[in-house]
Amino acid sequence: MHFNHYGGSAARLATALVNFSVGVSPPRAADPDRLWSLLTDHDIQTDTPTASQAAELVAWAGELSQAYGEPDLDRQVAVINHLLERGASRPFISQHGGRAPHLHYFREEPDVVVRVRAQTAAGLAHTLCDAGGTRLGRCARDGCAMVFLDTSRNGQRRFCSLRCANRVRVADHRRRTHLT
Repeated sequence: MHFNHYGGSAARLATALVNFSVGVSPPRAADPDRLWSLLTDHDIQTDTPTASQAAELVAWAGELSQAYGEPDLDRQVAVINHLLERGASRPFISQHGGRAPHLHYFREEPDVVVRVRAQTAAGLAHTLCDAGGTRLGRCARDGCAMVFLDTSRNGQRRFCSLRCANRVRVADHRRRTHLT
């Protein structure tokens, strides 16, 4: 599955941010250095976030999380529309860095929280509109809180990783062989 910039890299950023926030409780416990590493891995150019910014982004990830694995399309649309209301600003065309004109959903401002909110909300919106809401998945292994962006050709992914898929398959196999 091919996505445009917002439906691709921005949706991958949203997914990574949600997975980063799993287990970070309370949000103020987020490690700004680890968060900075995640942001730079996803081409967000910024200084190391402050503890306050890290906490805001982890809280934002909790909101993003609601869009993943939602079986009711109307509910998923409502969740993403709410994210867009909270995160997106007026779209505009940018030519920064000598690049060709391209669409941005946020002004080129230094506040990393504003930029990440706008980009991730737009990424989830594009993914939903371009590829369908089922591409925003939640791991099917009991006890796993991870989410994923399904970029597979057939859109049938059920697990966040091969590790989770293997654990479920091994458990199923053991259950079957134990019953016979």
